[in-house]
Amino acid sequence: MSFAGVFRAQARACSDLGSPFTARVLNIIAENLTPGLPVFDRILAWEGDPTPAGQSVPLRLVGGLHALVLSKDDTGLMAAYPPNPDPSDAALSTAILAAIATHEAILMRWLDSPPQTNEVGRSAVLIAVGQLLAARYGLPLRLLELGASAGLNLQWDRMALLAGGEHFGDAGAALTLSPDWFGPLPPQAELKISTRAGVDLNPLDPTRPENHLRMVSYIWPDQAERLQRMRAALAIANAHPANVDQGDAAPWIANKLAVPVQQQVTVIYHTIAWQYFPKSTQSDARAAIEAAGAAATPDAPVAWLSMETDGRPDGAALQLRLWPSDETLTLGRADFHGRWIKWHNVQATPAEAHNSGQT
Repeated sequence: MSFAGVFRAQARACSDLGSPFTARVLNIIAENLTPGLPVFDRILAWEGDPTPAGQSVPLRLVGGLHALVLSKDDTGLMAAYPPNPDPSDAALSTAILAAIATHEAILMRWLDSPPQTNEVGRSAVLIAVGQLLAARYGLPLRLLELGASAGLNLQWDRMALLAGGEHFGDAGAALTLSPDWFGPLPPQAELKISTRAGVDLNPLDPTRPENHLRMVSYIWPDQAERLQRMRAALAIANAHPANVDQGDAAPWIANKLAVPVQQQVTVIYHTIAWQYFPKSTQSDARAAIEAAGAAATPDAPVAWLSMETDGRPDGAALQLRLWPSDETLTLGRADFHGRWIKWHNVQATPAEAHNSGQT
């Protein structure tokens, strides 16, 4: 696939995910992606996988453009972006290309690192899984998130879920997530979080204003509900800072899992993050998690939740692997931004014997 093709593919994905404006921006870039501008020259010489399944170069660039708008650094671009009326294609193209030419240094910095969307809509899945694990084991949950960024999705128990007319979590929560829910509901259970921690190569402190800009910039500008949700999640994080360490996920999780923790469920999870890990990190992290699973006991169970792309166009696959029973539960699928969840009929009762099949 050509580099222009990568941008067009991301445009189609953005359109499917409810952001026609971002799709327009990406298609304009694709049409004009030729040598000459330093930002374009860097993209055209990119080494590695620039696609959404790899290093997501298109989302790096559109995040930088949105940052120019939010920081009011480019008045021409601001006039062409929501919440202003949609401009013509010619006007939008002129604004985008002028911004790329003018703000080379800023946009080059945005190309340096992968997107950190901190999409808190994914916490709807985490709330559902938390209810399932609390009902299944009746133990406090110890949360360990890989690729946690600012740790906003370490705060899922401080949010609520409205699904199928039923409410899960604190009725007074500052943020209630209400995805379109398909399938049976998770069980209602008394939930307790014992500890929470995460790791990221570039953790963002959500109490710092400059990091607010970075996180909000990755939200697509024509999705006002997501922007509001992000700001509500940032308020929760400011009130309850979570511990996110800087480092590689593999040695971090190996250290956290070195000794089983009794009378708690150790819950390892990652949401649209695994694809950004190098192959060596994936391999080493998997080995550490499976070793911890092999050492799990009924008093110290281990759960590994994955919400990740699997190449299918209909959202992310939801899989939960549990020890000591060593079961893999196929929970269903979810929209990448949490707009909908298709939940399978998963029993909360533990298996009586080891079972490697899917439920």
